[in-house]
Amino acid sequence: MNFESLNIFEPILKSLKEEGYKIPTPIQVQAIPIILKGTDLIGCAQTGTGKTAAFAVPILQLLGASKSFERKKRIRSLIVTPTRELAIQIEESFKTYGRYTGLTCTVVFGGVNQNSQTSTLRSGIDILVATPGRLLDLMNQGYISLKDIEIFVLDEADRMLDMGFIHDVRRIIASLPEKRQSLFFSATMPPEIVKLANTIVYKPVKVEVTPSASTVDIINQYVYFIDKGNKNAMLIDLLKDENIKTALVFTRTKYGAEKVTKVLKRKNISAEAIHGDKAQNARQRALSGFKAQTTRVLVATDIAARGIDVDDLEFVINYEIPNISETYVHRIGRTGRAGANGTAISFCDAGEMDYLKDIEKLITKKIQVVKDHPYPLVDFDPVKAPKQQRGNHNRPRSFTPRTPFPDRRNIRR
Repeated sequence: MNFESLNIFEPILKSLKEEGYKIPTPIQVQAIPIILKGTDLIGCAQTGTGKTAAFAVPILQLLGASKSFERKKRIRSLIVTPTRELAIQIEESFKTYGRYTGLTCTVVFGGVNQNSQTSTLRSGIDILVATPGRLLDLMNQGYISLKDIEIFVLDEADRMLDMGFIHDVRRIIASLPEKRQSLFFSATMPPEIVKLANTIVYKPVKVEVTPSASTVDIINQYVYFIDKGNKNAMLIDLLKDENIKTALVFTRTKYGAEKVTKVLKRKNISAEAIHGDKAQNARQRALSGFKAQTTRVLVATDIAARGIDVDDLEFVINYEIPNISETYVHRIGRTGRAGANGTAISFCDAGEMDYLKDIEKLITKKIQVVKDHPYPLVDFDPVKAPKQQRGNHNRPRSFTPRTPFPDRRNIRR
């Protein structure tokens, strides 16, 4: 199947071809025809499945088909998403796919001065991408009206819930016109999310292309059992492998991200941290450098990393095992995107054993264990595990750093 078979009109097809899009992904194949019919939709799809194009393309077509020569400066479509990075990328996608449609799009988010955003809004736009806080702020100031919204999208609904945006989302929904098309996307569908969805959509069609608890099969997943105090040394050893051109490293906390970044820089490894305490311009510089491969390692917390979409990212390293199983799926979904190769490496100390068990239960598979590495787990007591280990006395003197593609003999299944 190709995009032409989805009845997409020529201006958008031209943009897709220029971007090298040839074959639609499963979520696009299923969602685009439903949205083009004007039907409400619930989409359950994890990261890396082509979800943004699945709603952006049909929205552009629907708005373009009914575009008025006198736009009257009204916002016709609203996309609400939890993070600044994701909002920026969604806006970029709309502008890319819609470059020949004549439709206008802008993005609003917090953490920056609002003047440039309000200036664009005064000029009039068709499509608005927004994070909840800044959207409500500009609505309260009178810069944004939602009374003309024809198509509403709530993206990453589960992350909205995790980040405490549920009340903001409800206030936004209350300001929308009753007659509208609503699209609801979430990587997972716990009961709270289902309840939220039922307040937004009307007689929806549900599309689920990949079970929320599954991981992309093409991603190679490995775990290194290691004492907490040796994780820095293990990370540095792994990064001696020249095959790792770039790596996205996850920590659980902002402090942890900064600490790991400083360790890497001391070893002359180009690294930047990205987390919620970073100013927006600093986060964008770090992300731009990582995409351009001038920064080799991006150390991120889960909230800041949501929405990071980097072409050909092959390596994700879980410096710390996430304490929420679904977060693991989101993390490793940053690699192996659109059929590309991907490798996910996790460092697991004694205090994280239960987290690992929960993850394996969720993804219904055992993660391959690398046994032959220079820092094997010594302290199996999770209470004592945080103590700094001063290295492994059994480490060979002439150790050559192992590649993250271990010999099968050294893997316990």
